Amino acid sequence: MSKLILFQGDSITDAGRRNESAAGSDPGLGVGYATMAAGQLGLEQPDTYTFLNRGISANRIVDLLARIKRDIINLKPDVVSILIGINSVWHEYEQQNGVDADRFQQIYTMILEQILQALPNVKLMLMEPFVLEGSDTCATEQLPDRWDYFRTETQKRAQIVRELSERFGTVFVPLQTVFDEASKTSQQGNAYWVIDGVHPTVNGHALIAKQWRKGFDALISEGI
Repeated sequence: MSKLILFQGDSITDAGRRNESAAGSDPGLGVGYATMAAGQLGLEQPDTYTFLNRGISANRIVDLLARIKRDIINLKPDVVSILIGINSVWHEYEQQNGVDADRFQQIYTMILEQILQALPNVKLMLMEPFVLEGSDTCATEQLPDRWDYFRTETQKRAQIVRELSERFGTVFVPLQTVFDEASKTSQQGNAYWVIDGVHPTVNGHALIAKQWRKGFDALISEGI
């Protein structure tokens, strides 16, 4: 029997997957890193894994908690990969509807505890939220503090995810430093990797998929 791998998160994971489905059919994988990672694994190891993507655009950590039973626990995955956090920052800046760092930690902890209580044998991969300077995150004359806010607050969430990964013994997938370094390799700079500072281009999704695969290989070495 194949192992079920579940991708969870916000629009970076969603990547249009809900627009792919015909009425009555199961949602697809989208056009982002989840599809890239699944395709590579499926090519290398046929029939070994089944993949589901339940990322939803605009989700914050509280939204993920609200749908934890339907979109995680009830699916009974063998592996859950989570990438979430940027909307807890972004929604606060633009709509005053984000999730502060302390609350982010509390809710994320609740999510992990509930998953492990319901699925004690599940393996978890926690992916680091990231941000680059872009059209929606950089400072402007009208918004001089915007970049400092995005970078500082995203780093807080990233550190929380790293600490939770250590606490719960999960695989941690680093992304911020990887994107920072990658942005130096193209003449286009950040725009080669992210559209607006948050959402990846196809190149950015490939970069995430590469990092995800490194994390998954580490997970495999432990046995699933």
